[in-house]
Amino acid sequence: MISTKNLLITLCLGAATMQAADFPQAPITNGLVSAKLYLPDATNGYYRATRFDWSGQISSLVFQGHEYFGEWNSRPYDPKLHDAIVGPVEEFGDADAPGYAEAAVGGTFVKIGVGILRKPQEKAYDHFKTYEIVDPGKWTVQTRDDSIVFTQVVSDPASGYGYEYTKTVRLASGKPQLVLEHRLRNTGKKPLFSDVYEHNFYMLDRKPTSADVVVTFPFEVKAVNAWKPGLVELKGKQLVYLKDLKDTAYNQLTGFGTDARDYDIRVENTRTGAGVRQTSDRPTSKLMYWSIQPTVCPEAYIHTETAPGKEFTWRIVYDFYALK
Repeated sequence: MISTKNLLITLCLGAATMQAADFPQAPITNGLVSAKLYLPDATNGYYRATRFDWSGQISSLVFQGHEYFGEWNSRPYDPKLHDAIVGPVEEFGDADAPGYAEAAVGGTFVKIGVGILRKPQEKAYDHFKTYEIVDPGKWTVQTRDDSIVFTQVVSDPASGYGYEYTKTVRLASGKPQLVLEHRLRNTGKKPLFSDVYEHNFYMLDRKPTSADVVVTFPFEVKAVNAWKPGLVELKGKQLVYLKDLKDTAYNQLTGFGTDARDYDIRVENTRTGAGVRQTSDRPTSKLMYWSIQPTVCPEAYIHTETAPGKEFTWRIVYDFYALK
């Protein structure tokens, strides 16, 4: 257990060489829930690609013997692979990134939670691609027994964008709850527009996705496109699997309104008894769904819009429970 005294770690890019498995990490617990998190590090971090936010990667979270996150990707591990990541992670702007459109080839743009990137010769921004990182910014990590605060400071005078991004990962006192608190402050000269989504990578008890898994929303859920036949079915407010999933189930979902109460997603494994409820204090701007055999991923987007000198905050809460 980490000492209750604050441990302030300023992560150095020129850290001493480590063995490949010695990724910077830290545990947190509140006595009910225990979790392990990877820490951002441009030299030795578990994830060093340019798609997802480097902070808040949860490699394991256990409540009453149930496991909720883990390594789902079966491809050979590569820290610069765009989805070589774990836990409830976030991506800012899957369709674009601040400054990309106006940057010349060889110029710079920013990816929130990653840093300053270089634009290559290409037709359009590709969030699956790993770009050259010009500057990962300055990461500061503050750990306590039950929480970790991540702060990234990025300034790119060439593009006019800059920000201070803070994410607090906290286990609530006295209850099986994980809270993600975010603050994005615009320190640049241009407004920041970005839709951020939570790519949860749920792995309930690390069981394959099957008919035991049920996903429930607070509204009548509908799909924009046709599903691949025989994989999933929408039944009122629920998404159910028709068989063991050996393919990809992917679609855009609708039915939610503009109230934050519609950001309310439950994922349960009815055989193992693991359940989680995900809520937010911000409304859903878009809802995507992606799932393969190892993982179930409802992806709720939140629209962020921050003028220079202003800040935007949002909160996501995970309540863990065991089915009776």
